[in-house]
Amino acid sequence: MSLFLIIFFLIYGSFHLYALLKARTAFRIRGISLIGAALFVLVMVPAPLLVRISERKGYETLAGIIAGVGYTWMGWLFLLVSTLVFLDLVRLLIITANFLISRQRHVRLPAREAFVIALALASAAAGYGWFEARDIRTRKIVIETEKLPPDLPQFKIALISDVHLGLQVREKQLARILLAVKEAEPDLLVSAGDLVDGQIDGLSGLSGLFQKINPPFGKYAVTGNHEYYAGISESLDFMKKAGFTVLRGETVSIGRVISLSGVDDSTAERFGNGRYVSEKELLSRMTDEKFSVLLKHKPVVTTDNSKHFDLQLSGHTHNGQLFPFVLLTSLKFPFATGKLHRLPQGLLYVSPGAGTWGPPMRFFAPPEVTVIELVRKMGD
Repeated sequence: MSLFLIIFFLIYGSFHLYALLKARTAFRIRGISLIGAALFVLVMVPAPLLVRISERKGYETLAGIIAGVGYTWMGWLFLLVSTLVFLDLVRLLIITANFLISRQRHVRLPAREAFVIALALASAAAGYGWFEARDIRTRKIVIETEKLPPDLPQFKIALISDVHLGLQVREKQLARILLAVKEAEPDLLVSAGDLVDGQIDGLSGLSGLFQKINPPFGKYAVTGNHEYYAGISESLDFMKKAGFTVLRGETVSIGRVISLSGVDDSTAERFGNGRYVSEKELLSRMTDEKFSVLLKHKPVVTTDNSKHFDLQLSGHTHNGQLFPFVLLTSLKFPFATGKLHRLPQGLLYVSPGAGTWGPPMRFFAPPEVTVIELVRKMGD
């Protein structure tokens, strides 16, 4: 078992243990009820692994059922534990205040009431998050540049990222995403990685939906980490069938307007089948005359390289997907999602993504299709 899986199951198992102990204290669960709850936990903890095993064995229906139940439970449990921890902090403040004021350890928020409040809040948040994940928003970013040709006042780029097509994100969600793209009427469509999720044997029909979207200047994509988890050969085949030109350490000219570069995700180093090209070398091929765009899945910027592009488009973080998980993702990826960052040279935009990974919900992290509108800057 890989180190990642060991760490994941230790953390996920700890979440279950914490919630179970809280429930036991709140409702005095004993005997058969406690044994039943423990057995349920023993089934739900390995559910994500059972999903992947079922997929690989070709049991797609079974995998879909386990994923639907297991990942919904995962999202709800995360929200429950987050709420319980918050209420524990509140109870600690109450205890401290009561002790300092009256020198007594009187607690005004009993364990049972606290757990019931947490249950209600987590359930409400999960329900809201389920609907929020399906509410695709369109965010418009306007960038002024002197690099557009005189006869071209504006140029629209539609950006999608982290769609995660697979067992859970299917035709309906993809149709919502592509409707937002279609309504934006972009000149160019780009995908910043993780277009697919895990096993993709049952995705062949979804490529047809992409084929209905044909911007004048085409569709381009780069790999994300999940393209490698799903199988890079199969993922590339799907993206090509969907009409995307996949950039793997390559630079292309988009008419007289843009110089577009794309790099493989860094996960390729672990899988050993990426197409490695020095990012600095790749970006040096860009010309100063055209507006230069770098497609890169993870929002990591090398200062020396930022001087070679005008705009980097990334994704990967999902804006945490379920608040307050964003507090952890921001430690590793400090560039805030959904905001245009001005680097010492160049710009960076990090998409929150349009799909979901794992739990089929998003809480305070709405999905979006981003429309970058390049506008010709008039001389002073």
